[in-house]
Amino acid sequence: MPSTIHASAVLVGARAVLIRGPSGSGKSRLAFDLISAAGGPVRFARLVADDRAELEAVGGRLLVRPAPALAGLIEVHGLGIRRLPHEPVAVVGFVADLAAVDAQGLPEREQTRIIIDGIALARIAVASGEAALPRVIAALHLPESAV
Repeated sequence: MPSTIHASAVLVGARAVLIRGPSGSGKSRLAFDLISAAGGPVRFARLVADDRAELEAVGGRLLVRPAPALAGLIEVHGLGIRRLPHEPVAVVGFVADLAAVDAQGLPEREQTRIIIDGIALARIAVASGEAALPRVIAALHLPESAV
């Protein structure tokens, strides 16, 4: 049975970036920035979920879906709620934790992995006030084992 969390998710290529963080940390902003980067540093990006995401472990993979009432909607700061094309489900490739208290320039190995619903995933921790988009794009260009 899926669990609902306060998070955003964007399908980038074949895998989704699950974006977590406290309220006001920039989850929607990072999601919108990733989508806007499509065709440039990111080949393909599409919204999966904003504000609330449903997670479910299936067959050794973590799936993410939008909360049904919010499917295709994203909050754009200063513009309000906007409708965008979206994916109904995606496999999570890695987690971006915004305003993370354990963010470091050279993280320890255990800080670069996280287990959610029994599924091990790559993780990047972004400090409060740090620009998240360059870190996420850099992580997307690394081999999966290096993230």
